[in-house]
Amino acid sequence: MKTNRFVRMGKILRLAFGIIFQIYRFKITKKPPSEWDRLWSEIGERFRKTLFELEGLLIKIGQILSTRADLLPESFIKQIEDLADHVPPSTWDEIEQVLESEWGGPVQEFLQSIEQEAIASASIGEVYKGVLKSGKQVAIKVQRPNIQSIIQTDFHTLKIIIWILDHLVPVPKGFINFKVLYRELKQVIGRELDFNVELQTQLYFRERFKDKAYVVIPNVYPELSTSKVLVMDWIIGERITNENALLEMGVNRNELVKHLIELFLPQWLEPGTFHADPHPGNILVTKQGKIILLDYGMVGDISKQDANCFQELIENILSKNYAKAVECLRHLGFLLPEADARVIEKFLAEMASFQLNQLKAIDIFALKKELYEMVHVLPIQVPTRFVFLGRAFVTVEGIIQHLVPEGDLVEMAKPIFLRWLNQQGNAKWAFAWRWFQSQPLFKIFHTITDFINMPRKLEALKEVEQRRHFQFQIYESRKKQLFQFVFLGIVGIGVGIYLEHSLITQIFGGILVVSGIGYIISHIKLKKWMKYMPNKHR
Repeated sequence: MKTNRFVRMGKILRLAFGIIFQIYRFKITKKPPSEWDRLWSEIGERFRKTLFELEGLLIKIGQILSTRADLLPESFIKQIEDLADHVPPSTWDEIEQVLESEWGGPVQEFLQSIEQEAIASASIGEVYKGVLKSGKQVAIKVQRPNIQSIIQTDFHTLKIIIWILDHLVPVPKGFINFKVLYRELKQVIGRELDFNVELQTQLYFRERFKDKAYVVIPNVYPELSTSKVLVMDWIIGERITNENALLEMGVNRNELVKHLIELFLPQWLEPGTFHADPHPGNILVTKQGKIILLDYGMVGDISKQDANCFQELIENILSKNYAKAVECLRHLGFLLPEADARVIEKFLAEMASFQLNQLKAIDIFALKKELYEMVHVLPIQVPTRFVFLGRAFVTVEGIIQHLVPEGDLVEMAKPIFLRWLNQQGNAKWAFAWRWFQSQPLFKIFHTITDFINMPRKLEALKEVEQRRHFQFQIYESRKKQLFQFVFLGIVGIGVGIYLEHSLITQIFGGILVVSGIGYIISHIKLKKWMKYMPNKHR
């Protein structure tokens, strides 16, 4: 891992500025869509190589960006979608120093023995196997040496890049809120850097799922745990995606999927804390078919209001009440202001009508490609506060599809959701009422009214959209021209200095100043106008 602060910062900034320059160059030269796909693929490949070279916080940023199919091109996503947080381990001498510093004495005073080779090694922590004085086998998670200074450097660099993106690059409305994402990243990584927080979270999950016989959450040892060391029980299990091991242990996959849904569905729907990093390395299976849930460093929180909206959203989708489902999506912030509710209703209905068990493998890839295109065309956005929740959902969904490729996820989740719903008091009657409301007879008056008013509404929307798009193109074109003059001024000043010709330097210096001021003014106007532009522009 690169620890030299200035070398690391320089590599990250060079990558960011290179990407921004290429995107501007392609916009100015008006490249065709095929060239854009090639560019984004090249950017993704270069981004991936830099992540693996520098590691640290960048790996986690890459993992989060890989879930943003609603914001980033598919060709870029493909290059980073399988990022894994694997980092070469530190030397034993470095780890021993951390342990002795945190425990205040030699390792032998606290442990009977400890293996000097890491069992697992990630960007923030490494795991070692040890034995307590009592003979109990434990897993010892140790924070990587110097990781705090490395992450601090990465955050400083990221802040510079975000400032440039926010002030100098025209990002359309509906794109990611970089400032909010930065705050969330800092909060989540800050949690991961303090193992005391992880200890408390692990205790919270043990208490929350203590009545679930199919879940195993390792016990922790607070007396040996600090902000940089976390000690817990050593539990033997196999990765949940290890097909051969599951077959040898005779684990029923359908039952395993059922338990997996029962474990994560309440986390996503109920107010409280959810596990935000449920990749296969953090979910193991015992010989008895129990689920071992590990690593509570990356978690997220769901507010009571968001939880209620999610519950209503699932109920309405299951009851095919897509009009109410659209209202839930709008309240949660998934729809842009100008989104046509009818279009989104039809989209939800189409998605709910797919039968995965009737699709061939080639059809699934075609469907995935079509979904990518539809998400980019529709006025849909994922609010930044749901990035980590979405990442968790996508990861668990991928595990379920791996375990039962022919299964229908909606059908598997439906009985579990309804059983959970019935445990929430009078929610059963709420579900019945929403189902009744979704029937055609009840909606006939709304349908007739909407049908009568639709032509007038569509004509008005079309006219407004055309005016907005025309004005947007004027601002964008003006900004491109001024950027070219800024670039010309910089080149001219360089030529004047090289030729030692003061007049040339002064002329191009004036061009740079004037065009720079004009560029800033155009940027401000364009950014203000962005709020009226629901479409995602390249």
